[in-house]
Amino acid sequence: MGKGATTREAIVSQALDRAVQVGLSGLSLGPLAEDLNLSKSGLFAHFKSKETLQLAVLQEAIDRFTDRVVEPGLKTPRGRARMEVLMQRWFDWVEGEPGMRGCLFAVAAQEYDDRPGAIRDLLVGSQLRWQETLARVATDLPRGGPMPADMCQQVAFEVTGSVLSFQQQTKLFKAPNARSRAEEALARILDDAEAAV
Repeated sequence: MGKGATTREAIVSQALDRAVQVGLSGLSLGPLAEDLNLSKSGLFAHFKSKETLQLAVLQEAIDRFTDRVVEPGLKTPRGRARMEVLMQRWFDWVEGEPGMRGCLFAVAAQEYDDRPGAIRDLLVGSQLRWQETLARVATDLPRGGPMPADMCQQVAFEVTGSVLSFQQQTKLFKAPNARSRAEEALARILDDAEAAV
């Protein structure tokens, strides 16, 4: 990797850490350049606009989520074990990945839920693909055979709801039992899904 690519990677990584704290719209080139001992113009040479940086940061979060949550989970045998691994890794992600204290997707969803544009489009696309993945995994949950599509989407909705609740409990309220409550909610959802059909 050349020096330019290494610098760009360092910028995106630092910006991702900041964005989890201040949001994508809160990213500021000046403080980011200071953190990295770069001039503002040096940083601007890698990202011609704030939006270009924001898109790169969001894409980096998507790539990390895929590497750390989605791909390892999908290597697990089908059925309940696969959904459990995906969810445990998702809980880990919310608690904070190395070098990243929280979930950028939860932060960005609040910022961009009603703002049209390229950032919202990238966020929505990534989250829809994740919901589709969860629904596909849910297909193999029932003991009696494949789950119908509408029920799979309901499972995806409910497990996502448990993660969003976990996000609030663990980040906003600092609840010490947030993870155990989320895991209990997940177990109930999966018990119901296994008994379905």
